Amino acid sequence: MAALLILQGSCRKASCSSSRDETRQRVKFTEDRVCKSHLLNCCPHDILSGTRMDLGECAKTHDFALRADYDIASKERDMFFELDAVDHLESFIADCDRRTELAKKRLVETQDEISAEVAEKAEKVHELNEDIGKLLANAEQLGADGNVEEAQKVLQEVEKVRNKKRDAEDEYRNSMPASSFQQQKLRVCEVCSAYLGLHDNDRRLADHFGGKLHLGFIQIREKLQQLKKTVLEKQEKRNQDRLKRREEREKEEKMLMMKKRTRSPSQEKKRSRSGERRKQHSHSPSREQQRSHSRDHGERERERERRRRHRSRSASKGNRHSRERSRDQKRHSKHSSSRDRSGDRDKKKSSSSLRLA
Repeated sequence: MAALLILQGSCRKASCSSSRDETRQRVKFTEDRVCKSHLLNCCPHDILSGTRMDLGECAKTHDFALRADYDIASKERDMFFELDAVDHLESFIADCDRRTELAKKRLVETQDEISAEVAEKAEKVHELNEDIGKLLANAEQLGADGNVEEAQKVLQEVEKVRNKKRDAEDEYRNSMPASSFQQQKLRVCEVCSAYLGLHDNDRRLADHFGGKLHLGFIQIREKLQQLKKTVLEKQEKRNQDRLKRREEREKEEKMLMMKKRTRSPSQEKKRSRSGERRKQHSHSPSREQQRSHSRDHGERERERERRRRHRSRSASKGNRHSRERSRDQKRHSKHSSSRDRSGDRDKKKSSSSLRLA
């Protein structure tokens, strides 16, 4: 049931803790503050939690709901978060290896020096101890899973390795003084940098090699190698896709060149005619230009009509004024002629009256 709630993603979490989501900003798994190693289930802070090398809380955000969101989104497209996880794990493993080398130097300074032959025999005893511890841890895990037959086979292998260890211890004991042999010879585990004793019993070895600390470091190292392999495969796939797209483009360009070279004369004529038509069409005015030209032409025509009407009105007014002036002149001429005639008649009368007198 708990796994089902986690797989439902951050939406489930938001519905369960709506009051907290109202007070804090919603976090997305793509943000830099989210631990990409946690999304890939390989963060050392999670794996080594509760061990002697507990690293405490991670500086970045850990959220199982965000991991569920990432699992859903990664099925649709690659996020390439493996690069971030590789950088994180490489830095952690490098720091662990530095601690291992420092522990080895301290052992060399504190323990009595032994010859190369004795050191080689002691190293052989350590290797057999490591094999016994790994086999016992594997047998316990198989028994817990219910594989009793497989666990019995592994225990038989343990007995064989124990016999080899007894022989190696005898050789090591005979190669050095008894006082020096009783001294505990330590060795640094190459996986988790823990100290191992040459005379550790099987229970101590099984607890170490089957413990959470040692298995956690094995998980981190194996996950790092797996992520490196995944990154290389994705980079190779991306390079192949790029090369394939480039080849397809080049192939298309070659096909176009071949079509141009193999085009018939009729097609060339059609192409030239279509080109000429396009040129004519490009030189011919557009619809908008034609509309604007027609509008300008209409305005010019209306302006001419208004001017013509104005001239005609002014001409009619001038004719009317000229007719009125001509009538006035005629009237004036009639009056003047009548006055002249009356003056003549008066002169004639006066002359006739003088004659009679």
